[in-house]
Amino acid sequence: MHDLLKDQIAIITGGTAGIGKAIALKFAEQGAKVVIFGTNAERGAQVVEMIQQKTQCAKSASFFALNVAKTLEVEEAIKNVLAACGQVDILVNNAGIARDQLLMKMSEEEWDNVMDVNVKSCYNTCRALVRSMLKFRKGKIINVGSVVGLTGNPGQANYAASKAAILGFTKALAKELASRNICVNCIAPGYIDTQMTDVMTDGQKQGVLAKIPMGRMGHPDDVANVALFLASILSDYITGQIFTVDGGMVM
Repeated sequence: MHDLLKDQIAIITGGTAGIGKAIALKFAEQGAKVVIFGTNAERGAQVVEMIQQKTQCAKSASFFALNVAKTLEVEEAIKNVLAACGQVDILVNNAGIARDQLLMKMSEEEWDNVMDVNVKSCYNTCRALVRSMLKFRKGKIINVGSVVGLTGNPGQANYAASKAAILGFTKALAKELASRNICVNCIAPGYIDTQMTDVMTDGQKQGVLAKIPMGRMGHPDDVANVALFLASILSDYITGQIFTVDGGMVM
C-alpha cells in the first residue's frame, strides 16, 4: 500500500534530521506533499532533494526556514502554506531540543529554551492551523513527546516537564476538536538512534539498553510508522491517545 496519504498536505516541524526526517520521507512515499519547518536551511534543502528524487516529483516537498518557538514566524509560514496549498491535512509537531542539567545548576535560559521550542511551538502551529482545519472539518495533529514525559529522568527536569506538557496539551486539544472530525494524538518515543542519543557514552547506552525489554534502541522508522498510521484513515476513530514507541521500556 503506497498511497495512504495521496494528495494530503503535511507540515512537519523539525523535519530535517532524525525522527522528523524519517516521518517526512515516509509521508512522501505514501503520496503526501510534505512541508518541512526547520532552522537549518542546508539540511532542509538536502531533505527536500532526497524526497524529490525518491518520489520523482518536484512538488512532493518544500522547506521553510523558521524558528517554531517564534509565534509571528510560524503564523507567517502557515499563512503562506495555506495560500499555496489551500489547506493542510496533517500537522506533525516534532521539533524539540534538550539542554540537560541538574536543576540546581540549570540556567533560566536552559529552562526557557527547552520550553519554548518543545511546548510553545505546539501552541504556535496548532493555533495557526486550527481555524483552517475546522473549516474543512478534517485534520490529523500528531505531537511528538517522549517517554521521559511519563517517567521523568534525572538531569532533564526541563525536558521532562516540556514533554509532559505536550501530553496534557494533546488531550485538551483532542477534546476541543473531536466533534469536528479532527484527531489529535501523541507519540512518546523511547530511546531512538538519533543525534540526540549519539552524545551518550557507551556506559550510558548500556545502562539504557538494560531497561529496554527488547534489548535495543529504536530506529527513526519505528516512530515514522506510527506517525503514518495516525496520519492516515486507519486511525480515524482514535484521538487523545499517547503511543509509546520504546521497545517495552514503559509498561
